[in-house]
Amino acid sequence: MADELTPLEKQVIALALGDTRSSLMPRRNIFFWLFGHRATSLPLANPRLEALRRYAILRRTSKQALPQDECDRLCRAGYDSRQKETIDRLVAPNHMQNHFRVRTGYFVRRRAKDRAPGLLPPTTIPASGPSHLLTPPSIAKENMLNFSTPRMRSPLLLAMLPLAMAPAAVQAQPQRPLQGPSDTPDGSDDHIVVGVGGLYAPAYQGADDYRFQPLPMVDLKWGRFFVNLQDGIGANLFDSEHVTVGAGLTPVGGYRAKDTPDGIGKLSLGLGGRGFVKLRQGGFEATLGATKIITGNTEGIIADASLAYRVTASDKLMLIPSIGTTWGNRKHNNRYFGVTAGQSAASGLPQYRAGSGLADAKAELAVVYRLTDRIGVMAVGGVSSLLGDAKDSPIVYHKTRPYGIFAITYRF
Repeated sequence: MADELTPLEKQVIALALGDTRSSLMPRRNIFFWLFGHRATSLPLANPRLEALRRYAILRRTSKQALPQDECDRLCRAGYDSRQKETIDRLVAPNHMQNHFRVRTGYFVRRRAKDRAPGLLPPTTIPASGPSHLLTPPSIAKENMLNFSTPRMRSPLLLAMLPLAMAPAAVQAQPQRPLQGPSDTPDGSDDHIVVGVGGLYAPAYQGADDYRFQPLPMVDLKWGRFFVNLQDGIGANLFDSEHVTVGAGLTPVGGYRAKDTPDGIGKLSLGLGGRGFVKLRQGGFEATLGATKIITGNTEGIIADASLAYRVTASDKLMLIPSIGTTWGNRKHNNRYFGVTAGQSAASGLPQYRAGSGLADAKAELAVVYRLTDRIGVMAVGGVSSLLGDAKDSPIVYHKTRPYGIFAITYRF
């Protein structure tokens, strides 16, 4: 068998340098657009060349060593260890040395075991792929990618922002950590995470009493589609290494009648349409978002801004400090913090109308520890302080209060 790759095989590798992992998935028209990233090419008709393309894509996009079944797939396609070394060198020269010595021995033994004397040499298999291939992108540019960028954040950390569902925290929800101590085994950003947790926070913003509330943890991402408790249910309209633009439906908290002063009554949970932009650079993630409340008693518009930074303490421990603020328009702030004439008569509190402006500012520290590859624990401690008209409301007993979250998550 020839040690070098053919020109066609090298061109397939060049094509793979511009392909995303989603190009390995079957196309499903609208479903593919919603749940998959942009694919740059179709699968090749030749099984041998398609196996080469698949290996090159996975090798380029995976931070850790590929599973053995992917090595087996390339081996069964007819590539020996020396050809595999050439592929690794072309695809990821900066990573080839890390895994080649360990995997070459296995690859040689597996190849000797599987190869049958009656088979034609793989180099004689005809190429029946597409008649034209894409122009290869810059290999040097591809190898300059930072594989520890915030975009490759671990699913272990993504199921932890449930305060949007808490009555006390409509404007004080903690920010999503940027990245876990390690990426997913295959380097993919798609994930399913579930868990259980609890929130200990004021019964509503400015309340005198605290309340403990069990909270479900849910975080799903599949291509463009996402479900989580920060951004709700929706899709990323644009998603790159440094910029994400998305939209969805998200819950908007209120408060219970028994948590407020007598006569104030309840503010029912609502639903809002949220749009957001996330910017990532050098470990920082800045988020700008706006929510138009569609249902519920609060109504109005809320805008939020936050800045977070990840600190990798070890391969299992991650610290994420963050700061943030929220703004509400007049309708929202008045519904949440205002006291109407009827409420004033029933409660004895003075009437109050709140105007638009900044509602609060907050600072948090999230601590995430990975117990196993699938199980993690998370604790968030934060403090929120009311601002502007919100802090002067008659229903506000304390303008600055701490809160905390604890959760256990499992990644499928």
